[in-house]
Amino acid sequence: MQHVRFLFRPQVIPAWTAVLLALLLAVFPSASLEAAVRGLSIWWEVLFPALFPFFVISEVLIGFGIVHFFGTLLDPLMRPLFRIPGSGAFVFAMGFASGYPVGARLTSQLWDQRLISRAEGERLVAITTTSDPIFLIGAVSVGFFHNAALAPVLAAAHYGGAMIIGLLMRFHDRREAGTPARDAISDVRRRPRITQAFTAMHRARLLDGRPVGALLQDAVQSALKLMVVVGGLVVFFSVVMELATSIGLLHAIASGISAIMHAFGMPAALAEAVVNGLFEVTLGAKTAGAAAGSGLVHQTAIAAFILSWGGLSVHAQVVSLLSRTALRYKPFLIARLAHGCLAVLLVYALWSYLGPAV
Repeated sequence: MQHVRFLFRPQVIPAWTAVLLALLLAVFPSASLEAAVRGLSIWWEVLFPALFPFFVISEVLIGFGIVHFFGTLLDPLMRPLFRIPGSGAFVFAMGFASGYPVGARLTSQLWDQRLISRAEGERLVAITTTSDPIFLIGAVSVGFFHNAALAPVLAAAHYGGAMIIGLLMRFHDRREAGTPARDAISDVRRRPRITQAFTAMHRARLLDGRPVGALLQDAVQSALKLMVVVGGLVVFFSVVMELATSIGLLHAIASGISAIMHAFGMPAALAEAVVNGLFEVTLGAKTAGAAAGSGLVHQTAIAAFILSWGGLSVHAQVVSLLSRTALRYKPFLIARLAHGCLAVLLVYALWSYLGPAV
């Protein structure tokens, strides 16, 4: 009996899952190979050129002390609003501009530099895990929906939802003390804050001490290592989705989601888009755009949910980036679900104001 109980312990489930995936790979080798090639193509043609420059630039900017500059300059704004130190403003800017998983990457770097506490890091990564504007406008609105007029309502729902999540996350772990302000330096305290910010940046650059050439080389090497991890996870989840489709698992999940959507008055035909989006953002958004006849407002709402949820592929990337820190996955998971639901509600609320004219 003890052996039987051991086989069904939660700690053993990942091992059994790995065994099942190995067996399915042996049963469906051709489908798995095609899925892996598709995932590799997405990584090389879309993710690598989109993310690699931002990874390199962010590493260089951190080496030059830009984080300390933003931390000193914007600390009075970030702490009251989001209970995040001013250094989080740099992660805000880079995360919103370049999309997932850049926010998680920069948050882990702030943790390594002891610029944020655990609660502050969990708040920050929950807020800054968003789609980049180029993907939202160019790929989703224009490429998948063939309707550029969707961009305003989709962007307002997605990024507006992120800001609301930020305001709600300020109540996360309220009892934990935040990091102290980094601008309390006796010889510059009475100077204008912009002067304090430049002083903090200069001191951080001196502490780093690496020549520009060495800094750029380290940035490229670090970005390449991270891109390999991102690419591997994209390929892995592409194969997992194909295997789940081959054994009918995705169809079963879609049936359950279809019943839930029907209960809320949403077209059941969009269940496939939700299922695909649970695993991978690009495929889910593309399926939502292709679901003609479901009602454009409902299609847009589902696309907003998928963009805000992020897909398990992005979740795995975030978990891998945070694995060397003390930041927990559970707050991030709850925030992604809440962000997705908020984005849906915002699409319906803003549709008459920002939606395309029919």
